[in-house]
Amino acid sequence: MANSFKEILIRGVEEVIVREHLEAALKSGKKLRVKLGVDPTSPNIHIGRAGALWKLRDFQDLGHTVVFIVGDFTGLIGDTSDKESERPMMTEAQVKQNIKTYFKQAAKIIDPKKSEMHYNSTWLKKLGFLEIGKMANAFGLHEFEARENISRRMKAGKRVSVRELLYPIMQGYDSVAVKADVEIGGTDQKFNLLAGRVIQPLYGQPPQDILTRTLLEGTDGRKMSSSWGNVINITDEPNDMFGKIMSIPDSLIEKYFVLATRLPATEIHEIITSRSNPRDQKFMLAREITTLYYGKKEAEKAAKEFKNVFSNKETPRDMPVIKLSGKLIELMELLIKASVTSKSEARRLIEQGAVEIDQKKKTDPKEMVNLRKSFVLKIGKTKFYRVIAK
Repeated sequence: MANSFKEILIRGVEEVIVREHLEAALKSGKKLRVKLGVDPTSPNIHIGRAGALWKLRDFQDLGHTVVFIVGDFTGLIGDTSDKESERPMMTEAQVKQNIKTYFKQAAKIIDPKKSEMHYNSTWLKKLGFLEIGKMANAFGLHEFEARENISRRMKAGKRVSVRELLYPIMQGYDSVAVKADVEIGGTDQKFNLLAGRVIQPLYGQPPQDILTRTLLEGTDGRKMSSSWGNVINITDEPNDMFGKIMSIPDSLIEKYFVLATRLPATEIHEIITSRSNPRDQKFMLAREITTLYYGKKEAEKAAKEFKNVFSNKETPRDMPVIKLSGKLIELMELLIKASVTSKSEARRLIEQGAVEIDQKKKTDPKEMVNLRKSFVLKIGKTKFYRVIAK
């Protein structure tokens, strides 16, 4: 928990707009409405996004009203703030599937009884062309073109759809709908966050203040993104979560402590300066983050399991069981039966040497696997499955 509003405005924060105004509001004791919106681009919330939810929790602990919005409508349109190419539109079926547990996942962090939770289709579906035109008139094409990733795409002759111009307007209208005083978002969301400040005065509301958070890299060192598969989800099983954290680059250890744990800055400094071995630092980090989402008992079990599997080279004692019928199955199809979400991802993992059967590496996606005997399937560094015949 943040000790004061000053820590809320500093830890993991890149920029506050307008800092003087927000500090004055917090000092005054005024109860603020603090907004966070998340598009359901995947079924899970990862620890990078969860950092913003913990920031909401900090405001909540100080008595402010937090508003969590799941973008079931904006998710259909698609935000290209961090993309080098046009993001394909999601289908309603995809969005419906992805949003099933978002409120439940958010409730791991914020108190749902003291929170407002909304789907933005509630108000965005009702907007007509006149209303959209009124808001669009507040923006110039040159402002949109000035965004770095859009500018690169246009200079390269890549397509930029009119749909992409509409996204910031929709996110800005979310702030109108919930009467936001403050909005939290990643640094890549700055243009969209500022859109709220432009649109709110059109509806007689004061412009919201903005708090942009530092983005967290994933297990491969790139920005954490579900589309890249480098995420650590808050719904990952404890053993999987622990193992993924142990696999992050050493250069990210301190950043993970700051952005993904609740440890005080003094304790983080002590860990980083007193323990020179990155493996020891990561072990403490993994235990801390796993404790955050599953409690101390489960975290200690995951720590013990990690030592057995990766230090002592033992097979995990507890692993998911996959029961299959038949005599043979293609290796790619076997990965789909386990946990891999697509054939393209399965092929990538196999060709990169990330798949083993009974400790033997498999590199041919088309290989036929014998189902007449049980075996242990390993995917990546942390996922183990026992496959047995029905």
